[in-house]
Amino acid sequence: MQVGSRRCIVNPVSGEGDHAEYVERLMRARGFAVERTEGPGHGVELGRAAGEDGVSEVAVCGGDGTINEVLRGLHDADHLGEVTLSVVPKGTANLLAGTIGIDDFQQGVEVADTGETRAVDVGLADGEPFLVSCIAGLPADASVATSGDLKARFGMLAFLVTGVQEAVEFEGLDITVDAVGEDGPVKWSGEATCLLVGNARKFVERGGQANMEDGLLDVAIVERMPTGNLVAEAVAHRLLATDTDGVTHVRARDISVDGHGEPVTFSRDGELAEHMRLDFDVEPRTLSMRVGPSYDPDPA
Repeated sequence: MQVGSRRCIVNPVSGEGDHAEYVERLMRARGFAVERTEGPGHGVELGRAAGEDGVSEVAVCGGDGTINEVLRGLHDADHLGEVTLSVVPKGTANLLAGTIGIDDFQQGVEVADTGETRAVDVGLADGEPFLVSCIAGLPADASVATSGDLKARFGMLAFLVTGVQEAVEFEGLDITVDAVGEDGPVKWSGEATCLLVGNARKFVERGGQANMEDGLLDVAIVERMPTGNLVAEAVAHRLLATDTDGVTHVRARDISVDGHGEPVTFSRDGELAEHMRLDFDVEPRTLSMRVGPSYDPDPA
């Protein structure tokens, strides 16, 4: 394969920040031209350039935030339907990599080269793409407050630790959610602790991987819950249990969230933005992705 039709975008400071040169050697040996990001937002530019150049395969070495930046750039270039995306995980949480059956960066390199391809859904939030999830409320506030040092020490637990610390000051969300669900229209209005919209992730029925090929988003609305040390227990039980009081769950194609005139902070695959209103939809099986051997499209 001609070098240039495959491109690898590496975030040299993601995770422990000690991987760039080694990963670059591995990827070049497999026919990938390699580019490094130089700071926040640069992945969008590199993804857009790859799309404008008509690159057929793009591998991203970094975490979920870097993947989202490159995804946005490919989307801006109207190239999502023309490219095969692969993931070489080197972030803190690596949620997308785990979902598609990639355990570590070395396996990610091999999958990027020869892995099976699957057509997966792409979520859209006001036209901006995401692959993992878009969340608002306590988890989003925790992701804002969590320091890089805390994430390095505790990984995903850092968000829960910060969530408990921040909960006393968290005022909740006053929102109305309208969705077109599998069984018809769904409307929810009131005070919520968090709203979670997942494409690769689901947050009830034991949580974990969602079906990325069903053309639906998994939505969980968690009603206002106690603050303080009860937050950790409430999150653990309410987001991982089935048919729990205080949690509304719907699988939907179209969702709108209204903040009643107040800005709501959303974290879209780690990208933070405030919206008075946010509309979600999904592009079914739009993106070709290379997946690991343990990937299960329908884990339920």
